[in-house]
Amino acid sequence: MLKSMELPDCIYNGQAVTIPPSAPTPKHSLYLSNLDDQKFLRFSIKYFYIFKKSVSLDVLKSSLSRVLVDYYPLAGRLNSAGDHKLEVDCNGQGAVFAEAFMNTTAQQLLEPSKTPNKCWRKFMYKVEAQSFLDVPPLVVQVTRLGCGGMILCTAINHCLCDGMGTSQFLHGWAQLTTNPQSYLTIMPFHMRHVLKPRDPPQVKLRNPGYTVTNPTPEVDLLKLIQSPPLVPTSITFTPSRVLRLKKHLKCTTFETLAAHTWRSWIRSLNTPLPLPSTLKVKLLFSVNVRKIVNLSEGYYGNGFILACAESTVEELVEGGLEHGVKSVQEAKLRLKDEEYIRSTVDLLEDKRVKPDLSTSLVISQWSRLGLEELDFGEGKALHMGPLTSDIYCLFLPVTGDSRALRVLLSVPEPMLDCFQYHMKLENWETNHHHHAHQTQNGTCTLF
Repeated sequence: MLKSMELPDCIYNGQAVTIPPSAPTPKHSLYLSNLDDQKFLRFSIKYFYIFKKSVSLDVLKSSLSRVLVDYYPLAGRLNSAGDHKLEVDCNGQGAVFAEAFMNTTAQQLLEPSKTPNKCWRKFMYKVEAQSFLDVPPLVVQVTRLGCGGMILCTAINHCLCDGMGTSQFLHGWAQLTTNPQSYLTIMPFHMRHVLKPRDPPQVKLRNPGYTVTNPTPEVDLLKLIQSPPLVPTSITFTPSRVLRLKKHLKCTTFETLAAHTWRSWIRSLNTPLPLPSTLKVKLLFSVNVRKIVNLSEGYYGNGFILACAESTVEELVEGGLEHGVKSVQEAKLRLKDEEYIRSTVDLLEDKRVKPDLSTSLVISQWSRLGLEELDFGEGKALHMGPLTSDIYCLFLPVTGDSRALRVLLSVPEPMLDCFQYHMKLENWETNHHHHAHQTQNGTCTLF
């Protein structure tokens, strides 16, 4: 097994090339909605796939060129219109495609890839760019491995697509790779005007997940958790562990695990430095609102809104899992209301508005998007996950078990043991009414 720091270098096969659409595409500026044009989405979603067998690079390039005819905005370039609003210049320039070779095997990469490390970045071609705007919306690197397998890394601009949209695009690309003569099963819907704010904007219902000013919080958790070195941690929940966790609770797997992760996170932050018991903490998580606002099938733009669960530290820690689950359910329920969604879109018309991250854990769900089902003709991936780990928490699919779920999050080093301890179900089950405290050596004990 490779320790992540021992990765050999990628040997690049010449320069990266640009793959334009294989047929003429519409030339125009594409309006991006307020949900697309959020400052906190100005990055690329980077997926990391390990496949047992390589697919011919010429075939992959040809099918990419073909799928970009349908997804032509991904072959365009971002620019900033008046009042700094982002839009896409659909000019058919193309996606960046890099080919590389690494002398290692899929098997050696499998275990270490569960907790991504900075050196996985070797698998993603770095575009030299002055700013985020200059990076093409789609960058791909295919790395062939010594064993005949391949690594596929894609960087897809989050302002153009959300998780569902990226999954839809990748499945379209895979479909045209395995069946070049076919038409896409789901055709992309490009227009974002459906999510235009009202004129004038009307914020009738306030989303507590967003803030305009930056009030000085009583305790800035974001600052607290970004200061020490961050260490990625990955914990897998099998269906039986989830069942044990939600015993006596009427809730979904997501609600249970979101509440459990949020609670474990706060409890482990609370250990080295006790938080004020009345401190309001938040859990922000993405909720797909396509059906509520009636977006067309094939809508691949950002069709999610951050739901916000709130609690005091004391209620979250003392109230058991039940309290956390109830807060998550209430936050989800609010997003069933179209007015709440429209109000959030209108609220975002004020460019100073951003997610309130000072006392929040953010969870993004990748586990129900079908990302692990991707097949370019040589079988599904052995592994699917993000290229790097972040302070955002990801719920990831587990290859080979559609009902299991992997929780990935980076936490400050001093908090690692404690967080893993609280996440381990057995402790929760037998001692969920007790507090955890830290002993001299930094491990958690119960009393």
